[in-house]
Amino acid sequence: MDPKSYTEIAETQLVHWWFIGRRTIIRDVVSRMQLPQTAKILEVGCGPGGNLKMLKDFGFVKAFEMNEDAINMARQQTSNNFDIKVGSCPDHIPFEGELFDLICMFDVLEHIEEDSKTLLALKKLLKDNGKLLITVPAYQWLYGAHDKLLHHKRRYSLNELRRRVKNSGYKIEKISYFNSILFPIALAVRLYERIFSGAKPSGGGMPNKLVNYLLCSLFKSEKYLLRFLRLPYGVSLIAILSIDK
Repeated sequence: MDPKSYTEIAETQLVHWWFIGRRTIIRDVVSRMQLPQTAKILEVGCGPGGNLKMLKDFGFVKAFEMNEDAINMARQQTSNNFDIKVGSCPDHIPFEGELFDLICMFDVLEHIEEDSKTLLALKKLLKDNGKLLITVPAYQWLYGAHDKLLHHKRRYSLNELRRRVKNSGYKIEKISYFNSILFPIALAVRLYERIFSGAKPSGGGMPNKLVNYLLCSLFKSEKYLLRFLRLPYGVSLIAILSIDK
């Protein structure tokens, strides 16, 4: 990912509606997993560290990230309270020999060329009853300027993600689209970018406080829907996986 993107994320990850909304949904999902009180948790591709404090509420958290500038930002923002190592998927994963109750990849898999090989490699770090929690952007036909800016290799349909994880030896405990309420807005923005090819990529910067609050409130509300439903469409996908025995 472009180093400038890490700086922008570091500056906005605690206040921007998208990061707050996604973090709220993830927190709710993890809280319902019934992890052990001393759960060992690994975040893959932690970036500037915006999820680490949230994950700490559920256990002992470690992380790795390929960009050293992002690691330094994460250490600074978390007062150096987490073990964050340099690493990348699928061939340079640290913490060899350790097993985790929960491994998290939040909008990371789409950055990796060898996504299937990565899923196989991470399975080796899961305890027998461990979980892999992933989020990815949805629908390749939504691929646009913002994806290019963030160096996304692809976006996923639900069926494509299901096929990848099953072929990698995982059992799907839950899979759903999310960020569904705001999907019409996202679709309109992407269409605008395609019609006006010179348009500035969407997703960057902070909206004004009122817009940010409204978008955040709408996005966060989906946590209640995801407790009971599999949403039929959305800007993103979320999946809870375990080892298929």
